[in-house]
Amino acid sequence: MHLHLLRWLPAILLTFIHSYHAQQTYVNNTQLDCSDTSTTAYGYTCNGPTTCLSYLTFRSQPPYTAPTTIATLLNSDPTTITSLNNFSSISATIPTDTFVVVPISNCSCSDGGWYQHNASYVVQGDDNYFTLANNTYQGLTTCQAMMKNNPYDLRGLEDGDKLTVPIRCACPTAKQTAVGIRYLLTFLITWGNTVEYMAELFKVDVQSILDANTILENDIIFPFTPILIPLTTELLIFNNSAMPAPPPAPPVIPVAPSEDGTSGSSNKWVFVGVGIGVGLLVIVLLSRVLVLCFRKRKIQQQQHGLPTTKHSSITALFQTESSSWLVSSEGVRIAIGSLTVYKYEELQKATSDFSEENKVKGHVYRGIFNGDYVAVKIMNGDVSGEINILKQINHSNIIRLYGLCLHEENTYLVYEFAENCSLSDWLHSTTKDTKYDSVLDWKQRVQIAHDIADGLNYLHNFITPPYIHKNLNSSNVLLDMHMRAKITKFGLARSMEETDNRKLQLTRHVVGTYGYMPPEYIENGLITHKMDVFALGVLILELLSGKEAAARSVEGGDDANDVAELEERLLSEMVKEVVRGGDDVREKLAAFMDDRLIGEYPVEMAYSMAHIASKCVAADLNDRPSVSEVFAILSTILSSSLDWDPSDEREHALKVC
Repeated sequence: MHLHLLRWLPAILLTFIHSYHAQQTYVNNTQLDCSDTSTTAYGYTCNGPTTCLSYLTFRSQPPYTAPTTIATLLNSDPTTITSLNNFSSISATIPTDTFVVVPISNCSCSDGGWYQHNASYVVQGDDNYFTLANNTYQGLTTCQAMMKNNPYDLRGLEDGDKLTVPIRCACPTAKQTAVGIRYLLTFLITWGNTVEYMAELFKVDVQSILDANTILENDIIFPFTPILIPLTTELLIFNNSAMPAPPPAPPVIPVAPSEDGTSGSSNKWVFVGVGIGVGLLVIVLLSRVLVLCFRKRKIQQQQHGLPTTKHSSITALFQTESSSWLVSSEGVRIAIGSLTVYKYEELQKATSDFSEENKVKGHVYRGIFNGDYVAVKIMNGDVSGEINILKQINHSNIIRLYGLCLHEENTYLVYEFAENCSLSDWLHSTTKDTKYDSVLDWKQRVQIAHDIADGLNYLHNFITPPYIHKNLNSSNVLLDMHMRAKITKFGLARSMEETDNRKLQLTRHVVGTYGYMPPEYIENGLITHKMDVFALGVLILELLSGKEAAARSVEGGDDANDVAELEERLLSEMVKEVVRGGDDVREKLAAFMDDRLIGEYPVEMAYSMAHIASKCVAADLNDRPSVSEVFAILSTILSSSLDWDPSDEREHALKVC
């Protein structure tokens, strides 16, 4: 009997030690299902003092980008927020996505037995419980808790309704206080955060965080969910600039269990749309679609227009017929955050039931919403990758994604409409469309090259993480009504994490368009940002020559008995002859240039463009310039071209003759 008890003693002691520090149950992903009434969705259990000082974290997002606006949203004191985060004043503008610590002086027990701090909010437009909880309040409350604290049901919100917002907070238990824990901070995790990162940020023990949330080392935690951080001292000043950079999310590789049955990794990662995370989130969302996603009746009766703000018209995510649609959980989260979700019937009406006269090309149709044209593209399969990228992008030279519709097995993506189709159509079209009889003049060609470089520069250097397009070609560059370029088709795009030398990636699955792919990618599957530079160089050469990336020329046939053969030559090789130098440079350039320009281009500037393009298509990727360097040179050429007059070139030609 005694020996039997001794065998179980370690487990009993471990359970006692864990419960000694234990505080609350982790919310998991219950906040994504508004019909889930598990107690974790309502708040943290009152198991300590009835009221206390606690802390929250909030990431600044428009319009909440000043201590005063954040304080109003969360019912806190702007002066205290200002001093705690070392801001210059209560009205100081806080850069978007800045990590802000918000003090809550009265975290209290509610009548239901949960800790909460009450804020107030007035419903605006098409707000609903789900979007308010997960977008506006960033997961600091749940749709379940909001419904429990307000008289309106899931479908009953109207513009102007005043809501009580129960914000999650907690107080330390007596046992936690006994070991020195004085405060609890509600931390909103995001991509790549680990328990180790949170522990380093607030200088606390890793195990204390695990214990405070009753989670184990290898449990899965999810982005945009709250984690309690136990603090032993009051926060007086939080220095945002001293925050350690969060580690990048790890590659998704199945980890074999060790001999003791546990995972070999000690890090507890935020899993983003992979493995168990995908299964749980997709199942939860799809099984509860009718409850979770809806449109208010009056909004349903209005015709959809184009979105004008980040959160406009996001009141539905799935239609009931979309159960077979595939999407990663990250794609779902992104769609919730920034896209209009159209009904299939709306797209039918906008495109005249996808009529032939509205067909642009392939599976792309022109539609009209409130007098504005859009492009509706029918896609099949998982499109979350493209949604993920385009959601983050706001640049005039990258096509804008307005929204989506999910119907049966298809996804309908609604894009900005480019009236003048693709660059390939203008340079290489063999159709009888009279529109393409017009020739792109010199200034238009330089402007288009500049636009493409501008968009690529943004992708490579101005978003985090930077992206590689990976399939840039003249068919994937669209032209709007003003003949300005828009980069599109991001289905193959890859993110590149920043390192000192730009991290290299390898793939065995080499896909792309012949003539635009650099040798290191074709031969070794090497992916770097320099592959986009190579493709940019080829596009510049297309604009100069009017030829296709893989140009064909007729060889042979001089004799009556000879058989003429087509020889395929790459523009990336042909340009070498142009820039090689010699006394016949002008002649070689003239032979390379598009005949349709009939010589109306500035020779020196054309040569400069050919020269920078030749650098872009260098065989060795280390010899290629960065896209920012190319953009700077094209900016200079564009500025000079705007002042250039074709008559100047004609006068020069007459003098030479």
